[in-house]
Amino acid sequence: MREWSNWSGLESARPERVVQPRDVGEVVAEVERARAERRTVKMVGTGHSFTAISAPEHTMLTPGGMTGLLSVDREAMTATAWAGTPLKVLNAELERLGLSLHNMGDIAEQTLAGATSTGTHGTGGIAAGLAAQLAGLELVTGTGELLRAGPEENPEVFAAARVGLGALGVLTTLTFRVEPSFLLEAREQPMSWAEALGSFDQMAAESHHVDMYWFPHTDRMLTKRNDRLDADLSEAEPVGRLRGWLDDEFLSNTLFGWLTAGANHAPRVIPSMNRVSARVLGARTYSDVAHRVFTSPRRVVFREMEYAVPREAGLDVLREARRLVDSSGLRISFPVEIRVAPADDIALSTAAGRDSLYLAFHTHRDADHRAYFALLEPMLRAHEGRPHWGKVHTLTAADLAPVYPRFEEFLALRDRLDPDRVFANDYLRRVLGD
Repeated sequence: MREWSNWSGLESARPERVVQPRDVGEVVAEVERARAERRTVKMVGTGHSFTAISAPEHTMLTPGGMTGLLSVDREAMTATAWAGTPLKVLNAELERLGLSLHNMGDIAEQTLAGATSTGTHGTGGIAAGLAAQLAGLELVTGTGELLRAGPEENPEVFAAARVGLGALGVLTTLTFRVEPSFLLEAREQPMSWAEALGSFDQMAAESHHVDMYWFPHTDRMLTKRNDRLDADLSEAEPVGRLRGWLDDEFLSNTLFGWLTAGANHAPRVIPSMNRVSARVLGARTYSDVAHRVFTSPRRVVFREMEYAVPREAGLDVLREARRLVDSSGLRISFPVEIRVAPADDIALSTAAGRDSLYLAFHTHRDADHRAYFALLEPMLRAHEGRPHWGKVHTLTAADLAPVYPRFEEFLALRDRLDPDRVFANDYLRRVLGD
């Protein structure tokens, strides 16, 4: 028997059966077997979700046999890949062909299926979420049917399965809209709390992608603005090797990991540590191929809760979060991340039907995250917050239905595609019901 656990170590499971399918036919066979035996089957990814959304109960499918780029349609400007392909692999393959995704988050370790199914997103742009960049998909349903969906073919499935939570089927291939490779110029700049909040709306309006980090117990922010350059790729000016190692490897990973691990044993030092951390990383400007600017190495293991709130209320929610932290007596060593996303049309996307501001709260993996997340979650819910499906939260189906106008539509599609709940697990039973 093989044990499964996620990256953060928060969730684990002991499936009774482990299979690495090599093609769609083998996926179909495993789904049909599970259905006949009244068992469940889950395709896992790289475990980068902090929740047990992909935790297997009986049969665990692993994605390693179905990875890689399958085809590119340059007329339609789409690229199709096996759903088990890690995002970093797709990025490299697209770069080799002179192509790129439009937007992405700052981690590229996830499989494409895992990233899209949980609503993984970046910030700004025309589409922030990876799922909103899909042009088509293929999945094996709970009855063993191979189903293709896109804007014209099975559009009701496409409307929901792009962020399907693993509840509607096993994704086998995904087709993304792509564009010619482009350069991004990143401008990283420390600011005071007042300066950053006072200029945030202007930065978001003027730049393509804006990200901010607040260091708790301080008055300091780090801002990052990414803008497209109308320039040839050969004109890139990436971070120098020494500066990149110092900033991105040593300071942001190695030293940060040592400090935050040590601070777990002496939390009184955290405010002073955060004040130093906020001032160590100075301003810098650099440019590179898009995916190298969007993504960064994340070697310090953490736990995370992230909520999307309506964009117009977002900064006030951030201010309220600061007030709660400041008055709580808690000591938080990780920055709070702030991002924005335009509305999309996916049923269970956290940006479904509304422009959104995301607030992400982190702790070191060895710190007790429960009091911190419990302090903030009621406030986030009071502002009609929607939790990231792959990050820590306590909501149930009864809590989620009011903040998703198309929740019942998703449940009806689940009844149709997986009537026997072949893809169920405890997490899905909690957030979707039986």
